[in-house]
Amino acid sequence: MYEVSKVVKGEEVSFKHPSKEFYKAIGGEEGMKALMYDFYDIIYESDIAHFFPQDEEEFEAVKEKNTKFFIQICGGPKVYESETGGMNLDEFMIRLHDDFSIYEKSRYEWLGCMEEALRKVKIDQNIKDDFWAYLESFSKLTVNTFSDGSVYYAKYNRGQ
Repeated sequence: MYEVSKVVKGEEVSFKHPSKEFYKAIGGEEGMKALMYDFYDIIYESDIAHFFPQDEEEFEAVKEKNTKFFIQICGGPKVYESETGGMNLDEFMIRLHDDFSIYEKSRYEWLGCMEEALRKVKIDQNIKDDFWAYLESFSKLTVNTFSDGSVYYAKYNRGQ
């Protein structure tokens, strides 16, 4: 359904936040929660489940917290602000992933889980495509470990 481009170590990545239309079309906070909880349930059964808590209560807390990120990044209320310690939201999310060894294969798996969840959402395809464009680009910034054994932490450029 969607294309995924390769990550090139050191390459500057440009992205734009999803349109507020996605947040509205999906049904606001409740719609975003439904999408994200479905997505994380798919993740829980995927090859990248090991990145997430296996304790059910802890996993529910991750779902809730990450749903708030997506609510805010998609133009909804600023419900994630308190998590960032004053850091820019994008940079915070990039740095949050630095604690994990994330290979491109993991990114593909993550995007595949999101694609599976998005297929179930009945909204205008152009609005979904805009959301996907954000995910596809931004997710490149979370990849930090490469097949040659090297590690590289993406630099965040506020001008993106």
